[in-house]
Amino acid sequence: MPKYIGGDIIEITCNHPSLGEFRFQAKSNESFTLDPGGLRSNDDANLVTGSGSMIDQVNRVRWSMEGPIAVDVDSGNELDGLPDLAESSDLGTWTITHISGVIWTGLGKVVGDLNTDTNNAQMTLKVAGSGKLQKIS
Repeated sequence: MPKYIGGDIIEITCNHPSLGEFRFQAKSNESFTLDPGGLRSNDDANLVTGSGSMIDQVNRVRWSMEGPIAVDVDSGNELDGLPDLAESSDLGTWTITHISGVIWTGLGKVVGDLNTDTNNAQMTLKVAGSGKLQKIS
């Protein structure tokens, strides 16, 4: 097996405590971005003292996943389900499966805009959450 494997996200699920389970289809041959979250040092050229010593400003960031998913206008899964998930104050358990077999999970919710491209039957899904995105497989 190659050391570095890129490729599709093949499954995205959300198990929500009050709304139930949702399954979303990632678009094939499209890029997703994953940020595992955690602690980051701020990249600011001005974080230095007058004598030249570096100031290490460390901040916590949430985990996130963003990329294009297919939209089924008949089922309402995306057009109805995603706004419901975004409006809920409860976090769902999200699971993201890569074509290599790697699976990540994290507590989070839908964030950002929910704009559907009806011509291409797709939209950009962004999910962000608490703690860090965990690799479970």
